[in-house]
Amino acid sequence: MNENNASQIRDRVNEIYRQESRSIFATLIRLIGDFDLAEEAMHEAFAVAVKQWLRDGIPANPKAWLVSVGRFKAIDTIRRRTRFDASLAELAQHLDTSDTTVTEDEDVEDDRLRLIFTCCHPALSREAQVALTLREVCGLTTEEIASAFLIAPPTLAQRIVRAKAKIRDARIPYQVPAIAELPDRLDTVLQTIYLVFNEGYAASSGTALTRTDLSEEAIRLGRLVVELLPDAEAIGLLALMLLQESRRTARTSATGDLILLEDQDRSIWNQAYIVEGRTLVRQALSSPQFGSYTIQAAIAAVHSEATSAEATDWAQIVALYDLLMRAEPSPVVDLNRAVAVAMRDGFLAGLQRIDNILSKGDLADYHLAHAAKADLCRRLGRVTEASESYQRALTLVKQEPERRFLEKRLQELN
Repeated sequence: MNENNASQIRDRVNEIYRQESRSIFATLIRLIGDFDLAEEAMHEAFAVAVKQWLRDGIPANPKAWLVSVGRFKAIDTIRRRTRFDASLAELAQHLDTSDTTVTEDEDVEDDRLRLIFTCCHPALSREAQVALTLREVCGLTTEEIASAFLIAPPTLAQRIVRAKAKIRDARIPYQVPAIAELPDRLDTVLQTIYLVFNEGYAASSGTALTRTDLSEEAIRLGRLVVELLPDAEAIGLLALMLLQESRRTARTSATGDLILLEDQDRSIWNQAYIVEGRTLVRQALSSPQFGSYTIQAAIAAVHSEATSAEATDWAQIVALYDLLMRAEPSPVVDLNRAVAVAMRDGFLAGLQRIDNILSKGDLADYHLAHAAKADLCRRLGRVTEASESYQRALTLVKQEPERRFLEKRLQELN
């Protein structure tokens, strides 16, 4: 084989790893029943592929080939370990005799869905669900996940280890739940995916406003769930993520500074995401079972239709927030509704609503509530009140681009 062909095969192996490794990993978990052993077996299978495919050529079904080799590698590993743990002999025998033929891509995709539901099992804490999903389903490194959530890598690693142990010890099944269990379990999966997206779309703290890798992984997971389980709220969540992500490039300046929605260059919004998102919103709204994700997506769709902040249909947005407050009431939703009311009925009407929300104490430590009040006071010419609210927001903000934005606003007031 000449060097050019060898290079092409190596490139193909790398491409398969990038595109298919997590689905191969998911299938190996189903076959082997152990996260760490499946990960080890997958990497060994790819190592074998580099050598054998250079000699024999790429097989007709590379994915099935890699699963098969990974399974045999796992059996070899278990047999070596039986010298120290005799209980593993039964597992090795089971793997040796079980049918692991992968004939359709759908088989592998179903395995990925099973893996998502396993990682998001309600027996695990929310922190463990997110960490395990990012590590095992998305393939992010422990260091990347720890960095995203500003915790020490060893702490994150222990969280993942404990979650895997809980799955093993509690014998949590590696499967999509039964129909009767699906609504509650699906909700956990969607919440986890959206939490991952939010951390990528607007990082909770740190020097960067966004984490593209996290938001893209969340969208990929959202697509996977919709493809295999087209529930209305799953469709609504995917629409919401696409519509929000469509504004990414317009949300920051060349220097990484925050640009508010009203000041963004809408010509650089991702139109492909917007078109797809609107289509999905209409699809989700046609179902009688849609919920809060679909309503939020509908709000984002209204924003995407406006050529400017002034041209936005604020009356429709307020009406949608009214619907959202009935579906999933929360102080944050109430705050967002108050801002929309300010744009529809005037800044004073919005300010009165925000003052009422803050007086209840639920958002006393939420920097965006104080920033919203400061902005309306600034627009009304109430400089002293605006300054006080900006200063309060600055004591609470954790993200550097937002801090710079608030400091700039405060300087402009003075």
